[in-house]
Amino acid sequence: MNKIIEVRELVKHYGSFKAVKGLSFDVYEGEIFGLLGPNGAGKSTTLEIIETLRGKTSGSVTVAGLDLDREPNEIKKIIGVQLQTSGFYPNLNLVQLIELFAGLYNRTVDPLVLLDQVQLRDKAKAKFKELSGGQKQRFSIATTLINEPKIIFLDEPTTGLDPQARRNLWDLVRGIRDRGTTVIITTHYMDEAEYLCDRVAIIESGEIVALASPDQLVDELVATGFERPKEVKKANLEDVFIHLTGKSLRE
Repeated sequence: MNKIIEVRELVKHYGSFKAVKGLSFDVYEGEIFGLLGPNGAGKSTTLEIIETLRGKTSGSVTVAGLDLDREPNEIKKIIGVQLQTSGFYPNLNLVQLIELFAGLYNRTVDPLVLLDQVQLRDKAKAKFKELSGGQKQRFSIATTLINEPKIIFLDEPTTGLDPQARRNLWDLVRGIRDRGTTVIITTHYMDEAEYLCDRVAIIESGEIVALASPDQLVDELVATGFERPKEVKKANLEDVFIHLTGKSLRE
């Protein structure tokens, strides 16, 4: 597999506080790569540096062969970024917002085709503030696809969503990957990371403490003799909820 992101000895200091302490990792073209860790571990800072949104203290970052220090504007042209919170003009409808973003990218897009990808065609004339939480997240992801990026970054995209909306968003993310876009995601939901990610890096206090596929990390833990104190069942309460209430969106 081809490397599409290369991070080497990445460091970020805020005064005397060391937020990122020499991270090194690669992301491969066409995979869903997860950055996991508790609050304050350095996940979002690392993403924002790669996205050209935050300066680094030292280290090197290459995105699709482009050097972060020398070619940040070229990197911006090939990535899409969906942040934890997004601000959109409140009095514009979804079609108008997409046309606005397309203009910023100097691109011509069909808003309805883009809304079809995120199952929001029926909300084309609705204003962003009128959408449900899941719809807002899906629309936010739609805006990351306007410039046909090689890579999209999703920072905790399902926080606060109900189970149906979460699983619908999982399907959306997998569909984006299946169309050839590399996805970098942060999440606090381990079931989400296990379902979506081809590989994950676990960050603690600004350092990577593990990097592998979810299956490999679980197998390595089991090999140490670890056992859950409670018998693992074939389903969990979320599965029960989805089964009883349906997976279809209710918006």
